[in-house]
Amino acid sequence: MTTTHFTILLGGTITVTDRLQKAVAETRVIAADSGMRHAQPLGLTPELWVGDFDSSDKALQQLWPGVEQQPFPAEKGVTDGEIAVTEALARGATRLTLVGALAGERSDHAVFHLLYAVSLAESGVEVVLTSGEEEAYPLLEGKRSLDLPAGSLFSVAGFTALDGLDIENARYPLIDFALAFGSSRTISNVAEGPLRLRLKSGKAIVLARPYDLTGA
Repeated sequence: MTTTHFTILLGGTITVTDRLQKAVAETRVIAADSGMRHAQPLGLTPELWVGDFDSSDKALQQLWPGVEQQPFPAEKGVTDGEIAVTEALARGATRLTLVGALAGERSDHAVFHLLYAVSLAESGVEVVLTSGEEEAYPLLEGKRSLDLPAGSLFSVAGFTALDGLDIENARYPLIDFALAFGSSRTISNVAEGPLRLRLKSGKAIVLARPYDLTGA
């Protein structure tokens, strides 16, 4: 397989949806510790399983005897997820889908995944984070389009102050907007179809709920 699109299976909760299955189809897969439990529901076979395996029980390990394991000590300076991403990049990844990155028992891991995604995007890697029901996309200087169904909820969360923010094809459009750091001005908008965004400066995450049409 020569694709440079990798799926990273992380430990957060997921819902198997059509969008999620489409997002991971025909990708190369690396599992991070307990993220391996998502492989079977998604019909995926990872080429590598990394981590300290402190959250993977014996039953899960027995399901995948043929998958190469790369164990790490529990006392390490990075998360299993970052190890999995680093390995994907070493294998030529230019595009990453981080599955199970947005929800679970550890909110600190979810926050890290969002920050890490922005850092990866700054280095030129295309990244999307997903739980199946919710998706997150880094937003940096420049333009980007997101293929969202009409009526789906989305928010733009600034990790810095944002300057020159345009939001088009949304119920509440913005043109050349300056968003103060910490402002909730850009929460709970509604897409009217594929979303168009532009940012002059700053760093943000777009959080979208393509199956949540409560705002329609």
